[in-house]
Amino acid sequence: MAVNPSEIRPFEICSIRPPTENYSLTFRLTRNCYWNKCKFCPAYKFGFRFSKRSLEDVLRDVRRARMIDEALAERGYHYHELPGLIEEIRTAGGGSRSEEDDYPSPEIPEDLDPRLSWFLSWFKEKPGLPDSFSHIISWRVGGGKTCFLGDADSLVLKPEFLGGVLREIGEHFPSIERFTVYGRTRSAARVRSSEDLEAFAEAGLHRVHFGIESGSDAVLDFVQKGETRQDHIEGCIKTRESGLSCSAYVMPGLGGVRWSEEHAHETADVISRAEPDYVRIRSLVIFPQTPLEEARKSGEFEEADDEQVVREIRTMIGEINAQTVIVSDSAANLLSVNGNLPEDRRRMLDEIDRYLDRSPREKLEFNLKSRLNSFISQYGGLSGDILELFRPYVRGDHADFSAIPEEEIRGMTDYVKGKLMP
Repeated sequence: MAVNPSEIRPFEICSIRPPTENYSLTFRLTRNCYWNKCKFCPAYKFGFRFSKRSLEDVLRDVRRARMIDEALAERGYHYHELPGLIEEIRTAGGGSRSEEDDYPSPEIPEDLDPRLSWFLSWFKEKPGLPDSFSHIISWRVGGGKTCFLGDADSLVLKPEFLGGVLREIGEHFPSIERFTVYGRTRSAARVRSSEDLEAFAEAGLHRVHFGIESGSDAVLDFVQKGETRQDHIEGCIKTRESGLSCSAYVMPGLGGVRWSEEHAHETADVISRAEPDYVRIRSLVIFPQTPLEEARKSGEFEEADDEQVVREIRTMIGEINAQTVIVSDSAANLLSVNGNLPEDRRRMLDEIDRYLDRSPREKLEFNLKSRLNSFISQYGGLSGDILELFRPYVRGDHADFSAIPEEEIRGMTDYVKGKLMP
């Protein structure tokens, strides 16, 4: 092995990243989210605390990733080679974390809800050698051309910091053609100057992903987003004018029953004014032991049903007056509606209307089948517990959905939906 195996160490990767970055090389510039007050978000509520990493720490991770990439290049980027390769590295004295990696581990409550515990198990707060190697393989198999820098809001960092990181990554990984980050619109609107954002673009950053969620100030205030509709508009416009691509996430259902119409209309209005390059639909999922679940239990928040959420999406697509791309790339979405606005508006609305025109029973069966398909796409097949639910209704080599009672089909749908990663 040309690389000294005793010097190989794991590096920190970003567990939370946009769907378009699933096969990206990732590095953590910050750890977790400094705001961490959004009622709907389960990501950092249990022991995960925000911290900024030093430039030295990040550059060290870039060099570690390069060593792993070089070690894999000698063997080929194959998952089945990993056990032997990792054992070889450990035998040579490599792979252990160093003192520089020693920071407090998150404290996870023992009484954590099983679903939330499963969700948090996806977090690699302190990745090991297998995680780091698998990450590099995934990136190479995915084309080796994209990089995401996390965690939650990299716009809080100064251009000099980000520029130093991008130069180091470019030197060690010259095949990368696109760099992206998460950002908060408030940071773009109020923290960073236009000159700062232009410096980000000049350093090589290509796109900022913003979690807009809603255009309604009432909804944003209720869920403690810490941003306003004006922040969304100004932040997106300022970002675009600085030469950066802008991707905005909206969350149908976030207004619940009370603000459903206002949420849909106001979100469409914000998108029309902000004109992001992409609008990504990520329907609300209420996770257990989050403030929003407590609000639902107390009656303070009444959750919108699937049909109401679909109608919100229809309103948004029908009213957005901007040149943008609608992307439905979340397992939380009942319908996969994608297209360019305004060119594909009629086609997308027709697709939504075909669902709305179904009978109540047809909608129930469609909802269950949609969630099952999402589960299969996400995990490669159905789990044993889900198959067991359908056992009484199996006829030959398929399940007879028409034989499932309505209340049971609702329960099945909720069960499968609860296992999806949004």
